[in-house]
Amino acid sequence: MSPAPASRRAPLVLSRRELLAFGWFPFFRPKHISLGGARFRIVRNGNSKRRYLVIHGDEETAREVLTKFLESHEGIGYIIETHTRNVPIEGGMLDPNRMFSRSGAAANLKMLNPEWSQQQIDSALNLLDRGREHLVKAFFPPDRGLLVALHNNSEQYSVADEEPISDAGSIREPDNLHAFFLCTDPADFALLSQSPYNVVLQNKKPQQDDGSLSRLAASRGVRYLNLEVRRGNTDRQAEMLRWVDYNLP
Repeated sequence: MSPAPASRRAPLVLSRRELLAFGWFPFFRPKHISLGGARFRIVRNGNSKRRYLVIHGDEETAREVLTKFLESHEGIGYIIETHTRNVPIEGGMLDPNRMFSRSGAAANLKMLNPEWSQQQIDSALNLLDRGREHLVKAFFPPDRGLLVALHNNSEQYSVADEEPISDAGSIREPDNLHAFFLCTDPADFALLSQSPYNVVLQNKKPQQDDGSLSRLAASRGVRYLNLEVRRGNTDRQAEMLRWVDYNLP
């Protein structure tokens, strides 16, 4: 008997195990990941252990720099899709870089939503608790890889605010305190302190957990790096990102 025509053949059905085995195919990979109202677009290039993050939607310089960087450099980027600093959650607002601990998120929710009842706060915190580890697992790199978070600042914030609460510091550009690195790994700090840029090390548990991703990374021994520049300083942020890519293992 001759084989059935292609149009009459049974469709190919893969088991769940087979789907997982072939999960590396691009069309099986998710394009977004979210927690509460913080939704991130996932940008992939190659198989590097590097992870990159833009977590504040109003930091458009960081968004522009990372988007262009990942066109020619390997790594996985997570870029928030909102264009405001805070994100919606349960009818209120939350700073997405304060959602990485329950205590830090609670303090931020109370500050941004002063009219909320304790029941409303608890409801938002429980939502974050249910999804936090899934997001953290995606953000944190494997096998001593590096996570680089790109941030932009204004007149109200610089390395001068971080230096007093840091474990070590190297100020190479005292006339440009808005451009700096904040890292959690002592070996990375040793290399960054030889760079032409400002850098501080924060790798000990703080007295007060602010819910930031850098503090969570430090507590778990994850190599994490904040790359801060003033808003609009695209060339400097791209320059510092290239320095990290070339010089850090």
